[in-house]
Amino acid sequence: MPQAEINRILVDEALKGHRVVRLKGGDPYVLGRGGEEAEYCRQHGVEVEVVSGVTSAISVPAAAGIPVTHRGLAKGFSVVTGHEELSEVPARADHTIVLLMGVAALRDSAAALAAAGLPLDTPVGIVENGYLPNQRVTIGTLGSIADQAEATGIANPAVIVIGDVVRVSPFAPSHFRTANYSTTTPNSPRITARALTT
Repeated sequence: MPQAEINRILVDEALKGHRVVRLKGGDPYVLGRGGEEAEYCRQHGVEVEVVSGVTSAISVPAAAGIPVTHRGLAKGFSVVTGHEELSEVPARADHTIVLLMGVAALRDSAAALAAAGLPLDTPVGIVENGYLPNQRVTIGTLGSIADQAEATGIANPAVIVIGDVVRVSPFAPSHFRTANYSTTTPNSPRITARALTT
């Protein structure tokens, strides 16, 4: 349903005297258009109460055992949609990138990040249907993930996590694991990490 129609229904039903609840997955104020909906309602005389959830950008990776930050692997993260320009996002494996609504543009996003300098062997995890019985986790590299996604039919809803934090997931292949990385000395390998295959 187009956003303008959602806005109209919220206001129309509220003005009829109905108590209206707009349920959104995750936090409606993190790439969820909750702010737009609240603003529209208030402009039309409808009071709004917001009950924030936990954004899917953090909770869905957690469902797959992927923290968006992790001592020794990543100190910060960026959340963007797959449709946004990625040139402003730090292209380093130690800065986690979380893509929401990014499945359709995954190949283009991976190419843009590679062109910005992110190594092709950077780990990438995709979590489909987070927390549902049919949750599926696919793990690859920046260089392989688009082909993997097409081959396995990955579809939305999905959250894509790009960066070394993917190594922490219990779903990660053994050569991705954090055993080669210090968890007490930030960004310092304990031993020389093995090359990741793409």
